[in-house]
Amino acid sequence: MPEAIIEPDLPIIDPHHHLWDLRPMIGAFPEPHHPFIETLVPAAYYTFDALHADTHSGHNVIATVFMECGAFYRQGADSALKPVGEVEFVNGVAAQGASGLYGAYRPCAGIIGHADMTLGDAAVPVLEALIAAGNGRFRGIRHQGAWDADPNVLGAPFHAPQGLYGSDAFRAGFKHLGAMGLTFDAWLLEPQLPDVIALARAFPDQPIVLDHCGTPLNTGPYKGKLHERFDVWRANILELAQCPNVSVKLGGLAMAFCGMPEQGPAAGIGSETLAAMWRPYIETCIDAFGPARGMFESNYPVDRWGATYPVLWNTFKRLAHGASAEEKRALFAGNAARVYGIEHVLAA
Repeated sequence: MPEAIIEPDLPIIDPHHHLWDLRPMIGAFPEPHHPFIETLVPAAYYTFDALHADTHSGHNVIATVFMECGAFYRQGADSALKPVGEVEFVNGVAAQGASGLYGAYRPCAGIIGHADMTLGDAAVPVLEALIAAGNGRFRGIRHQGAWDADPNVLGAPFHAPQGLYGSDAFRAGFKHLGAMGLTFDAWLLEPQLPDVIALARAFPDQPIVLDHCGTPLNTGPYKGKLHERFDVWRANILELAQCPNVSVKLGGLAMAFCGMPEQGPAAGIGSETLAAMWRPYIETCIDAFGPARGMFESNYPVDRWGATYPVLWNTFKRLAHGASAEEKRALFAGNAARVYGIEHVLAA
């Protein structure tokens, strides 16, 4: 039986979701039974209609921020400019949402794209093209740095170069983001958290958002070691929070990588159980960063591994139960609006 929606009127800006069409690629994945791939198969086509259905499944989602995922790249373009196609597509989805046909709902009000930071100064024209394609909605870059020595941790779709965020080539491009008024989303794995700490210290004026609570791991050689590694994760989160230019996304824990739960996709575990499972991570992040530098995220459809969209946000609301009304407004909408420069959606 579906759960009743908790605090259904609370405004939400979902600051992290994807759009894609993976149907042509699903059969080509070399590891079809990897949990991450199993998550994607039922959501292989996730565009406006699927997003609209999820965001209108009971919670008051007023707007969203799209997060790059390598979708709809420009065919035939130079490799550096291929990601512009993704922003062009997403801007069309945003325009569809802003047409007035769907009320005040504003999907993809902010768009985070991808540019290869290792291009150095040559990243600038790519960033300019992304900004132009976003038609006022483009807000920043994610260049994921997730890496582990064991390929079974992430599976075939991923694997950034080891130590990417610390490389001279990456930083030669990264330095341009601040001058262009762009944010940076950092996705890497829990053992790599020192890499983003070093990056944030080296660029103290650059706004950085840590995705997915730093991605605790319960897969591959890390399986069964969440408790064992919790103190290491916590120490790094506390250290990263000392960097005032960093915010944290409170979510991503329903990914198959995190194994919270180990069963999926959407195995029917309720929000009370999920809240108990995620509480140590979410509460640590909020305590470390404060309610002004955290934002709950769906990471959909990836996090459908662990929860349906209504259950996911019920879980977050249970975890925020003790927060004041002002703190809830910040954690569920205000901080995302400020960080990604979409405050106008709160006034709609």
